Formats: sequence, C-alpha cells, structure tokens
Amino acid sequence: MAPEAISSMFFPYKTIYDEAWDEEWAQDWKKITDIFDKIEQLEELFNSLYVSVLRELSQQKLILDLKKYAYSLSKVIIDKYKRYD
Repeated sequence: MAPEAISSMFFPYKTIYDEAWDEEWAQDWKKITDIFDKIEQLEELFNSLYVSVLRELSQQKLILDLKKYAYSLSKVIIDKYKRYD
C-alpha cells in the first residue's frame, strides 16, 4: 500500500494546522528564492564593473560565499518543514 494511502487512512482530512503550515512554508521559501535572486543581481552588477583581477577574484569569492550561505538557509527551511510520514 502506498504511503499516501496509509497516512490518509489514519488522518483522512486536512486541518487548519496543515494550511497554516503550508502558508508559512511558502512564505519562508519565497524569502529564500528572493535571496537567490538578489545574489544573481549582485553578480550581474559585479560583472558589469571593470576592476583589477584581484578585485574580481574577491567579488567572485563573495558571490560564492553568499550562494553557499543561501543554500545552507534553504537546507534549514527544508529540515524545518520536513514531515516524517
């Protein structure tokens, strides 16, 4: 039997808590995607600048660090809302 069928057998209807949980998750995930969009905008701005090689490397490192941080935030959000069915 599929896990969805088993879980619906025990609790066949959706509650207000599920809806609130879904809305909260959607808001948090929207923030994460906004952060990734801002990083891409910053990267485009950096690419439009004519700077020395050392500055360019510093900018690339900054972008990489920001992407790693945003990725770690997304993992936190995923873990926060992970359901164990």
